[in-house]
Amino acid sequence: MSDFWIYFKIGLNHVLDINGYDHVLFLIALTVPYAFKDWKRILLLVTIFTIGHTLALMLSVFNIVTVQANIVEFLIPITILITAFFNLFTAGKSSKQESITFIGAVTIFFGVIHGLGFSNYFKEILPGKPTDKLWPLLEFATGIEVAQIIVVLVVLILSFIVQTLFRFNKRDFTLTMSAFVIGVVIPLIIESPIWKR
Repeated sequence: MSDFWIYFKIGLNHVLDINGYDHVLFLIALTVPYAFKDWKRILLLVTIFTIGHTLALMLSVFNIVTVQANIVEFLIPITILITAFFNLFTAGKSSKQESITFIGAVTIFFGVIHGLGFSNYFKEILPGKPTDKLWPLLEFATGIEVAQIIVVLVVLILSFIVQTLFRFNKRDFTLTMSAFVIGVVIPLIIESPIWKR
């Protein structure tokens, strides 16, 4: 049982680590278009993201996929930028109630990219055969899922407070938060080691 908490906490810290805020930025961009009434949809998207993240780690653990760290570290902020820009173009429109297929497919793909960003470190902390890493991987994924739900709840509570106390409408809140995410993520893209090749 203690092993479960070890990997669960690693998953939790992976998302909530203040130095690795890219994961939180993605979750902010993913969540801001929604409200508490959309909780089923958000939970589904977050779970889809976790599945993509876990799938990438699994492919990496079994050496099916290997990607250069520089490329992944460049692609992660790109996924955040795309999500935030999508919000800018769809804020206030009814598209949020449309089929989840497209957004779900993009989310799982982005989850794979984010998972690949953590794959090298994950392989280092787990010695042994690939099959020995499956349970720790699921425990880690559970920690990630719980941490993501915590971030989503914080964003939804902030959204509720801003809209209720400060009379922001949902569209303005979405635009403001998405612009904030874009402002944070653009320097990450500019400073990426990929440009120094």
